[in-house]
Amino acid sequence: MTLSTLLILIIIGLAAGMLSGLVGVGGGIIMVPLFVIFLGLTQHNAQGMSLAVMLPPVTFLAVYNYHKAGQVDWKMALIVSAVFIVGGYIGSKFALKIDQLVLKKIFGVMLLIVAVKLMFFSK
Repeated sequence: MTLSTLLILIIIGLAAGMLSGLVGVGGGIIMVPLFVIFLGLTQHNAQGMSLAVMLPPVTFLAVYNYHKAGQVDWKMALIVSAVFIVGGYIGSKFALKIDQLVLKKIFGVMLLIVAVKLMFFSK
């Protein structure tokens, strides 16, 4: 691994971590596009990397801060987490069967929908 690759990985990790703590995003929305753009990974590789990064408890301290402030409903979080595991398994099976160019377009459309909703239809 080159020094420039290492620096890019550090910057991506820091940016994703900071945005995760700040607004609850980081994995797909930040890391996937940056892995593709700056490291030249395929969409499949970038998605796999993003998921691999989230395996260890990387958000523990951020969640702890929200918990201390009384901003985490643990019952709801545990329910979503359990179903998220199943959904992640099913979604990854589908994603690996889709051509990467189609997958990039699906990903881009999802980002656009979320952006438009947040910018124009949020209260």
